[in-house]
Amino acid sequence: MNTLKAGDKAPQFTLPDANNNDVALATLLQQGRVLVYFYPKAMTPGCTVQAQQLRDHQQQLSDHGVQVVGISTDEPKRLAKFTERDQLNFTLLGDVDHQVAEAFGVWGLKKFMGREYDGLHRISFLINQDGSIAHVFDKFKTKDHHQVVLDYLAQT
Repeated sequence: MNTLKAGDKAPQFTLPDANNNDVALATLLQQGRVLVYFYPKAMTPGCTVQAQQLRDHQQQLSDHGVQVVGISTDEPKRLAKFTERDQLNFTLLGDVDHQVAEAFGVWGLKKFMGREYDGLHRISFLINQDGSIAHVFDKFKTKDHHQVVLDYLAQT
């Protein structure tokens, strides 16, 4: 796994959202900075806590000129259920074939309960409007992810 770093150019992508509409990173960046957060699976306990915290602190992130986009390998139908169930106020995108995850370097070997498998790593990227990666968030607990991001934004 070769994860992108601060200063790298973010790979351009277009993925389907919960309504199966294509969303392009280039379009999102026209509106400001974007926090692209990769999470393993919609509606699982850790991913739910992370999404709820981002939902509850959406205004603070927006005050810093940052919009949130979550990416998993889930189908749009599952993303729609997750969005509705948890009343999420940001965009979720489905990277079913994990091509975008691979481009960002967040797809790779994982270990869970003695089992090894390829999967999506929980890593976030703050992307500047020019497409460069401002910061990589890879050390956080799901319940604290939003605060780690907000603390970084407060310092910049």
